[in-house]
Amino acid sequence: MTTPLADFRAGLVAVFPTVAAAVPFALILGQQATAKGLTPAEMLAMSSIVFAGSSQLIAVGLWSTPAPVAALALMAFLVNLRHTLMGASLSGKIAHFGRLRWVAAFLLTDEAWALSERRAIDQPISRTFYFTVALTMFFFWQTASVLGTVFGTYLEHPEAWGLDFAFPAIFIALALGFWKGARRTGPVLVASAVVAVIVHATVPGAWYVIAGAIAGIAAAVITAPREQPAEALAGETTR
Repeated sequence: MTTPLADFRAGLVAVFPTVAAAVPFALILGQQATAKGLTPAEMLAMSSIVFAGSSQLIAVGLWSTPAPVAALALMAFLVNLRHTLMGASLSGKIAHFGRLRWVAAFLLTDEAWALSERRAIDQPISRTFYFTVALTMFFFWQTASVLGTVFGTYLEHPEAWGLDFAFPAIFIALALGFWKGARRTGPVLVASAVVAVIVHATVPGAWYVIAGAIAGIAAAVITAPREQPAEALAGETTR
């Protein structure tokens, strides 16, 4: 058993490395948004309502006047399909949240999911831990994306600062947090990466996101160690 204060501290310690990686990504998003004519207030509204970095970045890239609503909606749907898988994996672990599960679902991000799943390996996910992680990410994402629109002129060439690598760096770090050895995790990472790259190169749109996720799940199922039935184990122990 842990106290709310201990869970709060654990949440802050867990989330701040990902915040440090997410802030440059949010700044780039704000810079690209202001280049498309979005105001800081519009950027704040998008980040507060959508709150999904990858789909926001793609949406800003597709943005025009008038906005292609159908294309934007389809793109956001495809990119965020992974949230269905993340939500399913967390569902039983946050059942005790009660009605707060709806708030938890809105605040669900790749970072909140990964850190919560990592926490669940050792102990139950408390409300305090989850919402410390999720709300901290929410606050810094809104702040940094708006600052990106305000100071966008200073971020016109993010690659000069290495900021363009912020997004992939986040996911590499999150993925390695689940490393269980080359035999268990290696096939999952390889399958996800190979399928995602192939689909990205051959299929238009964001289908590579869900394709990579499904490939990783399939690899995990195929390579998972097979447990012997309890009856067989009992028989062996009596011999």
